[in-house]
Parts: sequence; C-alpha cells; structure tokens
Amino acid sequence: MAEAPDRLRAQQFALTRHLRDPQASPAPEGFEDRRLAIYRELLFNNIEGLLSGNFPVICKLLGEDAWKALVRDFYRDHRCHTPLFPEIAREFLRYLELRSEGGRAQGNQAGDPPFLQELAHYEWVELALQIAEVDDDTGADPDGSLLDGAPALSPLAWPLAYAWPVHRIGPEFQPDQPPAAPTLLLLRRDDDGTVRFSELSPLAFRLVQRLGESPQLDGRQHLQALAAEAGSSDIVAFVEQGAALLEQMRGNGVVLGVRRANPSA
Repeated sequence: MAEAPDRLRAQQFALTRHLRDPQASPAPEGFEDRRLAIYRELLFNNIEGLLSGNFPVICKLLGEDAWKALVRDFYRDHRCHTPLFPEIAREFLRYLELRSEGGRAQGNQAGDPPFLQELAHYEWVELALQIAEVDDDTGADPDGSLLDGAPALSPLAWPLAYAWPVHRIGPEFQPDQPPAAPTLLLLRRDDDGTVRFSELSPLAFRLVQRLGESPQLDGRQHLQALAAEAGSSDIVAFVEQGAALLEQMRGNGVVLGVRRANPSA
C-alpha cells in the first residue's frame, strides 16, 4: 500500500501528459479511450473557447485551423503561472512573448503575422482593465485649478504605444510593415464599467505619460516642460492650449481633478 501514492502520482502525470499532447504521449494503461476522449475534447474546448472570446480578432484573421493549432501549441507547451481562469488570457500573451523571442523550444514561428504579439496585447489589455481592482487614493479635488495644482491621473486611464496600428488590424487589413509613426492610444474605464479606446496625438500621449511619471508637478510645470521638449518658441500659447487639453481630460474622466496636499482633508 505504501507504493500506492507513488503509483497514483505516476498515473496522474501520465494522464495529464496525454491530455496535453495525445499524439506524442500515450494514455496510461487501464483507461478506456472512449472516456479519455471526453476529457481530451472537454479540456481543450474549454481553453479554446475562453481564448477565442478574449482574442476574437486574432481568431478571425488566422482562420479556424491555424487558430486551433496555435491554441493547441499553447495548451501543450506552456506552463501557466496561475490556476485562475481570468488569467488564462494573460498566460496566452506570455506564451506569445516567449514564442516571438524564441524563449521556448518551439521558437519563433515563421507563419506568425509580424504584429501578432502587439495585437494580442491590445486585445488582452481590454480584459485587464475590465477586471482591474484599483484604489483611488489621490484624494482629488474635482474642481481645482489644473494649472496651479497637480492633476490627478485616473488609475483607470492607461496610455498605450504600439509599433503597429493594432486598433485597425483585422481580416481585411493585415499590414506587412509597421508605419513610420507609432500608434498612440488611451484605454480608459468609465464609471459604468465600459472600456473605451481613443487615439492620442503625440502631445496628448506625452502629457498623460508625464502625469503618471511625475504626479507631484502642477499642470503649468508639466506644460512648460512639454513646451521645452517640443521646442516651442511661444511658451504662453503652448500652456494655454495645454490647459484646454487638461480640461478636456477632466471632462472625460482621464484626469480626476487636482491632488490635495492632505488627501484626508
């Protein structure tokens, strides 16, 4: 009887190897193939269905056969860092990162679209923001002066930069080369839970970046620094235009207001 746990463990490993890769790993002895087929189909279909819901654009542009082959590779080769179903999409993204970098034995796949990794991130980040749990500890004054005070960036507003125009890619548009200019996007979650993407100008993107990098600076300091970065010769006009941009960000919830010196006040 003392050998039973070791024998059971060996059977479990043999079974999981078979379920992951039935072509290369034979089933353990004593299992009826009809019953095993139910588990093989159920487990793979659960993972494939979950991922196709998280990555609908990739699923559609690859086509059914190539998509299922990609999911099969992930299912067979990747070792997840979490058992949580909401994190499966993040694990798939990790797998694609390793795949593109050649970090695993399968290496970089010649048939992968060159934009695959960035497109996967673009599709994943929507789910990531939907389920993100954040505490708003900014103690922002919603009516404070955005020039004289430090603008408080919403923790549910994420600036994103991509080499590829990921928001336009689909079955009808699959570019071979990235454009000269990067794609700059803002992802934000509204109070009702709706996730929205919007395209940003380089100035607006850099401003959002700065608000996150240097939250202690007031709006005027941010805009004056931006004017210097842009090589503007009219600082006053630049700050005026930037102030209007900050007000627009406050209006759509990207900026929550002005940080209070004492958040509990």
